[in-house]
Amino acid sequence: MQILEQRFLRGPNIHADSPCLLSIVDLQDLYGRSTRDLPGFNEALLNLLPSLRGERLPGAATGLGGGFAQRLHEGTYLGRVIEHVTLELQTLAGAPASYGRTRPVTGHPGQFRIVCAYQSEKLAQPAFELATEIVEALAHGEAFDIEPRLEELRALAGRYAIGTSTAAVLTAAQERGIPVQRITEDANLFLLGWGVKQKRLQATTTGDTSFIAVKIASDKQLTKALLKEAGVPVPEGEVVTTIEAAQRAARRLNAPVTLKPLDGNQGKGVTVDCKTPDDVARAFEFARQFGRRIIVERHVTGRDYRVLVAGGQVAAASCRRPAHVVGDGIKTVRELVEIENANPARGAGHATILTRIALDEHASDMLARQGFEFDSVLPVGVTAELRGNANLSTGGTAEDVTDFLPDSTRLLCVRAAAKIGLDVAGIDIVCQDISQPLAAQRGAVIEVNAAPGIRMHQYPSAGEPRDAGEAIVDGLMGRSNGRIPVIALTGTNGKTTTTLLVAHTVRMAGQVTGVTTTEGVFIDGKQIVKGDCTGYWSARTVLGAPEVEVAVLETARGGILKRGLAFDRCDVAIVLNVAGDHLGLDGVETIEDLAQVKAVVAQSAAKAVVLNAEDALCVQMARRVKPGAEVLFFSMEAENPIILKHLEDGGRGAYLQDGALVLADGHSQQAVIKVESMPVSFGGLARFNIANALAAAAGLMAAGYSHLQIAAGLSTFVSNGRTNPLRTNMFDVRGVTVIVDYAHNPAAYAAMADMARGMLPGQLVGIVTAPGDRRDSDLEEIGRVCGERFDELVVYESQSRGREVGEAVDLIIGGAEEAVGMSDTLHREIEVDKAIRLGLSLCQPGDVLVFACGSSLQVFVDAIRVTDPESADLIAAQTV
Repeated sequence: MQILEQRFLRGPNIHADSPCLLSIVDLQDLYGRSTRDLPGFNEALLNLLPSLRGERLPGAATGLGGGFAQRLHEGTYLGRVIEHVTLELQTLAGAPASYGRTRPVTGHPGQFRIVCAYQSEKLAQPAFELATEIVEALAHGEAFDIEPRLEELRALAGRYAIGTSTAAVLTAAQERGIPVQRITEDANLFLLGWGVKQKRLQATTTGDTSFIAVKIASDKQLTKALLKEAGVPVPEGEVVTTIEAAQRAARRLNAPVTLKPLDGNQGKGVTVDCKTPDDVARAFEFARQFGRRIIVERHVTGRDYRVLVAGGQVAAASCRRPAHVVGDGIKTVRELVEIENANPARGAGHATILTRIALDEHASDMLARQGFEFDSVLPVGVTAELRGNANLSTGGTAEDVTDFLPDSTRLLCVRAAAKIGLDVAGIDIVCQDISQPLAAQRGAVIEVNAAPGIRMHQYPSAGEPRDAGEAIVDGLMGRSNGRIPVIALTGTNGKTTTTLLVAHTVRMAGQVTGVTTTEGVFIDGKQIVKGDCTGYWSARTVLGAPEVEVAVLETARGGILKRGLAFDRCDVAIVLNVAGDHLGLDGVETIEDLAQVKAVVAQSAAKAVVLNAEDALCVQMARRVKPGAEVLFFSMEAENPIILKHLEDGGRGAYLQDGALVLADGHSQQAVIKVESMPVSFGGLARFNIANALAAAAGLMAAGYSHLQIAAGLSTFVSNGRTNPLRTNMFDVRGVTVIVDYAHNPAAYAAMADMARGMLPGQLVGIVTAPGDRRDSDLEEIGRVCGERFDELVVYESQSRGREVGEAVDLIIGGAEEAVGMSDTLHREIEVDKAIRLGLSLCQPGDVLVFACGSSLQVFVDAIRVTDPESADLIAAQTV
């Protein structure tokens, strides 16, 4: 058994709307063998993973069988078993995942495409690898020791798990529809929202949290000075660096004291109620483990409270109780702690609701003060405290008291947070009764915490849970859902030009755009990344750019298949067309399969979907759009029956009529711009660009742009070597009109040739190619299309992609010969530069030459520089 390929589909994809791990596995010698055919396999697997016995398959009716165990005994193929084991291993590791799908790879017997949902990328791949090892071992009758490997998975899940406080904020954000993105799996840093509306979050620290405020909060003495200045009651004290100085400070205060590190957190190093010099000495040594400078301050008697302030308001308040156990007259303190730590709610760190209680030196000291030790048996009902502070991070518990806070205390807490400068703050108060004003009971604010934990508020041990995560999101985001308008475009041909048309119009309307195309990533018209940028990572670059107000994303087939979409949903989706291209790759065998890939974009639209009324596969997508999303059609024919029926039913769309682009709904039609007023139409000859403009106009209308703004954009966008390289770029080479274009499939070649044929009365010469990873039939079809349309045809080699050099050329030539027969007008020239020079040599002034599927304009410039440096310089000057 061998894993041939794996990829993470991080966004909506052809398999699911949620992240998935896609793996291709070769079962090798186990191919064709069902679980029913493997002696002892089923029982061995169910004994190894007993939880699989109760697993139900999706769609199985309760009580009617259909469970995975039953399927095993009935017989199922091992690819499906790997899928289920992968999901179960993730669940057992603490990151539940339930969706999976397994299908055979067409044309490759023994290979299966296995899709498994996941929560953590760091866990998903090891879980899948372990699943294949388990299935292979058991299928061959070998024993498997799973426990050590399962512990490794649990450790991985814990290491990359999102903390409880962070998870509460993220959940609140997602419930409001705010897009959430983890910056990396290795950090608890998240992006909430996109573009100009984005905010950053790390635990409960936000991008709005002042660095200076955090530094102040970490300096407890400075915090106290500022709070005192603001009229907030604080305990008297001073900072020391030696035991002797600590003892002197305690004598001056003439009262029990608390010692803690100056810059400590989470209650580390805190000792309270120190009454003797020896108490102070021990407390000092304990505090020194966590900081060099120690605060000695008056011990404030009473209960420990934490008030959460977010966005200038009190969001929650809790009464915290230190880690403790209650005696039963039988068990020792050690045994009682072990029982308490066995509570599933308790765990290490902040990943669980509560934290395990530690039996350490500090706990021993606390017990000694109460007359106990670890092996003491506590009398029935007697409480032994194991910590001097009440932090949840040291094993404490909490009870909600939000409703008991008097207005004076609420205002005092808000003032304290504002004085320090924190947008999210945990205000620690000690007093006898939180329901009474602090001044009346000598209560005090003892700390102000940046990045406060909110477990105690979300999951109190007693009292009403408070959605502290929602309060933080409200304070951070206000009423915003964090989304900027996103317009996503896909299709087989015309994507880049349509994307640029839309983006240009948006910029003309005064908004900062972020754009992805096959040429690069552009922010506000400036290129920041060069190359084919139509996939997941490029879209993330745009959505994560803090200056972007509108995202316009060209979204190609390859990007969808490799990583899925970079967005959970877009506002407007535009699907231009679906034509045969890239078939036979990545599991896309038919044009219907390709339509399924393009439909992922259409299905992601929340506001509107623009579809080609002349393309049956596009029309079919209308049935699969999200509820509430408007469907708009565009057509080059005003009498197209699809668009006529759509408009009759009150829908909106765009069509060409009497040489003008018309935008219409069921009640009105308006000619927005004449075709000849659009430079991209090349005087009406480039019908494919007129179709692109119709799609762009419909998409812009759906996005809320006015007819005037749409006309302004379409009338001013110029497609040339600077603005839109390799998309119908025209040059004059000594009287020969040269068109350079990225055409690389039959539909694109037909459209380009038909346009070029109408330009001049001379002959039409084509220099054509296609990548070698296309199917034989596709390459032959390109030959037929080009052979029928060009008077002279030169075929060259572009990218062999696994074929022998010249093989793709021969297939294209063969297709052309089928169309026109053996002819001296068909030329075979492997090298691109020689093909370009040959093609030009076949032309006379007044002819049109089409050079297609070039990797760059520079290729053409370099080729003609050999024989015509003057023309090369002129073209180069037009492309920079």
